[in-house]
Amino acid sequence: MTKELRNLPSVDSLLQTGEIKELISEYGRELCTLAIREYLDEVRRGKGDVPDQAGIIKNVKNIVAVWTKPSLTQVINASGVILHTNLGRAPLSLDAIEAVREAAQDYSNLEFDLNTGKRGSRYDHAENLLSRLTGAEAALVVNNNASALLLILTALARRRRVLISRTQLIEIGGGFRIPEVMAQSGAILEEIGATNKVHLSDYQKAVDEKPIKMILRAHRSNFQITGFHSEPELNEIADLAYRTGILMVDDLGSGTLLDTKKYGLQHEMTVQESLKAGSDLVCFSGDKLLGGPQAGIIVGKKDLIKKLKKHPIARAVRADKMAYAGLSATLLHYLKGEAEAKVPVWQMISADLDTLKQKAENWQRELGFGEVIEGESTVGGGSLPGGTLPTYLLAIGTQHPNKLVKKLLGLQIPIIARVEDDKVLFDPRTVLDVNQDSFLAQLKSI
Repeated sequence: MTKELRNLPSVDSLLQTGEIKELISEYGRELCTLAIREYLDEVRRGKGDVPDQAGIIKNVKNIVAVWTKPSLTQVINASGVILHTNLGRAPLSLDAIEAVREAAQDYSNLEFDLNTGKRGSRYDHAENLLSRLTGAEAALVVNNNASALLLILTALARRRRVLISRTQLIEIGGGFRIPEVMAQSGAILEEIGATNKVHLSDYQKAVDEKPIKMILRAHRSNFQITGFHSEPELNEIADLAYRTGILMVDDLGSGTLLDTKKYGLQHEMTVQESLKAGSDLVCFSGDKLLGGPQAGIIVGKKDLIKKLKKHPIARAVRADKMAYAGLSATLLHYLKGEAEAKVPVWQMISADLDTLKQKAENWQRELGFGEVIEGESTVGGGSLPGGTLPTYLLAIGTQHPNKLVKKLLGLQIPIIARVEDDKVLFDPRTVLDVNQDSFLAQLKSI
């Protein structure tokens, strides 16, 4: 072994070989040199047999390939979860993708006023669209809804008391907890009610006893309270807030501009309904039921939005040009009345059951295996907890479902399925039309 190690080629000699020179032309000399040195060090430390020169070059190529492979890659979502948080939530519409591409590949008027030739504001690009769609006086876009809530609390309620019902002291993905956000903002949490019930009188009592700056209503995005439960309607709380000079803020979480009940789901309060009910500010996400890029959107009273825009945190959490481009294109779909036809999230939610069955049967026919069964899709992404939609699934029975899932994850474009009762299930609702051919070709290969 010692003699073999002494005979290992030097880094310089390997760099002069034809195959490494080709590798350098693609990946650069510095990266290839680093890969050679790292691999030779591994061999010298006794990790595996001592290879010949051809073996060394092969392993160096593998190392470079692993190093340069993007960790963020496309996957095909066949899980039936429409807004899959782990899979990036909402896919963008073709128009939104094109808008992002144009914003990314060249300069833009992000903060330049083309009418005056002077500095402009990035806030202008989506504000008018949001005001027209929701009826709000003004709007502000930040990088996500957690930032939106943090900005609201910090700018408007720092060192002031904020009322929130114990039914809404939520924790969502990543350990994001409402009480902890309040603590970071400097707002003082004032809990009222019980974990399952809160009454309007609880709000009134708290307002009578202590100076309150804001009432916050937080959407229970990932769970439901059933059974012995009640809480006042938003318009009742907002009316109390108005009469007592307290700010009413509604954190809708996902946020929707369309009526979900139309598609066989439970009714989710729309942004427009929240504003009409009396909310001074409403915040929600851009990449969930709205179907756009990641963003936090705040709509409401002009004087309050103005204060938010001027707060230092607004700069720290602002959205970039690609978010504005994708969001504006998505909002235009709603303004033109074409969201159901062009926004992928709503295409999936509104998908016809007979069409889904036909797709699943076509898959079965093309593949020559599996069975088509009835099933359920879910909205996901912290939206409509417990809400499901009927669908048809392609089910593949196997004694080792986890082995099949592992193969699916190792495909060139990984396929994400789900497992139930020793069957691997594929839901056509969430497999985008653009991925149909690739989906079938890859399944045939395994």
